[in-house]
Amino acid sequence: MQLEIRGAEKLSFRERQVVALKEMGYSTDKIAAKLNLSPSSVATLFNRAKSKGYQVVIVISGDSLGLFGPEEEEIDK
Repeated sequence: MQLEIRGAEKLSFRERQVVALKEMGYSTDKIAAKLNLSPSSVATLFNRAKSKGYQVVIVISGDSLGLFGPEEEEIDK
């Protein structure tokens, strides 16, 4: 799985870190511990990033969804 954050140029470095981790499913508390921030700072950064209007596009390969068997993947490559 890959994340593409559209509008990332509008976000600060810390906002990008928080957005990436939030969009990957990490909780506010885990992000706070990982980045050495308070949970309220993480929430503030995330809300500020949302107000700047970023978009996240998730690219998931077909094989991770179980859509293609091994023989079909070889044909498609």
